Amino acid sequence: MQYICKKNKEMDKIIGIGNALIDVLAVLEDETTLQKVGLPKGSMQLIDEKKLEEINNLFSTMPTHLATGGSAANTILGLACMGAKTGFIGKIGEDNYGNFFKENCIENDIEEKLLVSDLPSGVASTFITPDGERTFGTYLGAAAALKAEDLTPDLFKGYTYLYIEGYLVQDHTMILRAIELAKEAGLQICLDLSSYNIVENDLEFFTLLVNKYADIVFANEEEAKALTGKEPAEALNEISRMCSVAIVKIGSQGSLIKKGTCTTHVPAIEVEKVVDTTGAGDYFSAGFLYGLTCGYSLEKCAQIGSILAGNVIQVVGTNLSKEKWDEIKLNINTILPE
Repeated sequence: MQYICKKNKEMDKIIGIGNALIDVLAVLEDETTLQKVGLPKGSMQLIDEKKLEEINNLFSTMPTHLATGGSAANTILGLACMGAKTGFIGKIGEDNYGNFFKENCIENDIEEKLLVSDLPSGVASTFITPDGERTFGTYLGAAAALKAEDLTPDLFKGYTYLYIEGYLVQDHTMILRAIELAKEAGLQICLDLSSYNIVENDLEFFTLLVNKYADIVFANEEEAKALTGKEPAEALNEISRMCSVAIVKIGSQGSLIKKGTCTTHVPAIEVEKVVDTTGAGDYFSAGFLYGLTCGYSLEKCAQIGSILAGNVIQVVGTNLSKEKWDEIKLNINTILPE
């Protein structure tokens, strides 16, 4: 059966803004490697060129996998593979990694709005422990060179939603400029908190973003606690008072969604083996936002998010085959209204 988004009008378009990164992924036998490179398990740490060189030397002794990355870019890729109309704003270097990133956008019909920097393209060195947890050592390079003055009103025209990754908060001026231009163009703002340690380190600014600008907020339980100091259910209530729609992902237990006074719990799909949690939250967001572009209920949106997240954690990295995407689309038919 052919999957069709059941919507009378043309689908809403979503543009993402984030760090354009290449993921270099390595599967570890234990956690000693993390201790050796000084990266706290489950975190995202920004690293300098010296640390990157240290990690690259380590990677040269083990099998690695290459994929496009960056939180918002992963979400936009997932949306594009579902058939949504998408765009992406980011900055790359004039190098092989940058070309790899751009070509991936073109191949997946993502409207690339990539700017070019003299710096090398950003790289996210990704360590995957046996439990599927991922730890990032991220060299931002060209990705961090995206500045407020690079952004113009034309970048946002024709879109309905702007999806922002929390990792961008290293530049307050740039992220506020993106929001300002998006709001002027009539876009709704979707914010993913991205990493608990990033939230902890810039709590005041994140609170401002959620309270004043964001329409839809995505957080996992650690990020929600970093923002509010509360456990998932109470954190959901607090976040929902600051924005229109709050989503707190609770791992294998699924997700909690709240809009106004209405709270919904959607279970995660059953998975035999978790291979790599890289991109799980990003793909949940992709599924959820895809549901929004189709005009579905928040519950249906979260169900689609759970399906995408449940599939991506069964592979290394975030690249699913065309056959797998076709299977996902057919599976989604079973939960959507006729």
